[in-house]
Amino acid sequence: MAKEDYYKLLGVSQNASDSEIKKSYRRMAMKYHPDRNKDNPDAEEKFKQVKEAYEILSDPKKRAAFDQFGHAGVDPSMGGGPGAGGESFSDIFGDIFGGGGGGRQRSSVRQGADLQYNLDLTLEEAVAGTEIKIRVPVMVACDTCDGTGAKKGSKPVTCSTCHGQGQVRMQQGFFSVQQTCPTCRGRGQLIKNPCSKCHGRGRKEENKSLSVKIPAGVDTGDRIRLAGEGEAGEHGGPSGDLYVQVRVKDHPIFVRDGANLYCEAPISFTIATLGGEMEVPTLDGKVNLKIPGETQTGKLFRMRGKGVKPVRGGPRGDLLCKVQIETPVRLTKEQKVLLKSFDESLKEGASRHSPKSHSWFDGVKDFFDKMI
Repeated sequence: MAKEDYYKLLGVSQNASDSEIKKSYRRMAMKYHPDRNKDNPDAEEKFKQVKEAYEILSDPKKRAAFDQFGHAGVDPSMGGGPGAGGESFSDIFGDIFGGGGGGRQRSSVRQGADLQYNLDLTLEEAVAGTEIKIRVPVMVACDTCDGTGAKKGSKPVTCSTCHGQGQVRMQQGFFSVQQTCPTCRGRGQLIKNPCSKCHGRGRKEENKSLSVKIPAGVDTGDRIRLAGEGEAGEHGGPSGDLYVQVRVKDHPIFVRDGANLYCEAPISFTIATLGGEMEVPTLDGKVNLKIPGETQTGKLFRMRGKGVKPVRGGPRGDLLCKVQIETPVRLTKEQKVLLKSFDESLKEGASRHSPKSHSWFDGVKDFFDKMI
């Protein structure tokens, strides 16, 4: 007899999301579970079909093969089929009925937690790259018991209450519910003779010194992963990872925007009018910037290749310098007289010497004339 389409079995469309497939599977598993249908011999077969459908559709590779070739693409005789990859049936089964799939001994070995370390860098360090030493408080494996939690010369023993499964089964009407074992708290093992140094935990806290290589071009929000440098696992389990979260501190001169740097530079009224040169700082040192005559305030000058080389590749950015004309302050009487004389000399050709001011005042005049 031809197999029923997996999507129809779960009651979902072919473009259903992973969460929709999982939600539908939970509902169908509850509906056809044998413990709830002891008087319905067809329920067990339906339950197996639903389980098979979920194991195929929860695995991206098998789902793709099924979408393209149908049941032939996931036939066990051709290397496909349920049982490999995807989210295990026991995980979902445990979510519904509180258990872990039954039968297998529960391991007390657990992977350590991942940690995060917030690292502040100067702009210079972030752009050029550097190597920084950090100290991180972590849980590490106890060197006395080698992470087992048991006194040297002894070993953890199998829990007699759950027989190593970490869970116990309780019958509640037609439901068979599994719960965490109250004796071993889900570990499946007990430590009769705990280690005197870690008191049976298998881990101890200490500050670990690490050297972190910061690649050139990192920016705020980037993370550097140090594999295995997180907390030690429980009872000999693998360690977690350490994630170094980068934050670049504000710079007194430069503002970064991706690969480009921005800065503002004050120039004198004389240089802005007559032109000249000025020194501009870059992260590689000083450069001379030529200022053409009649430069207006806010003018943006681009210095190519003086920005940042992105950490993920690509051309180096530019440095964009915006000039601001600085108004002279604390003038002497003689300087004020000279400035007034200079201003008077400009009035004869105001439209030619100050075209923006002239056009702006003309616009203001027209505006008020229309209001009358």
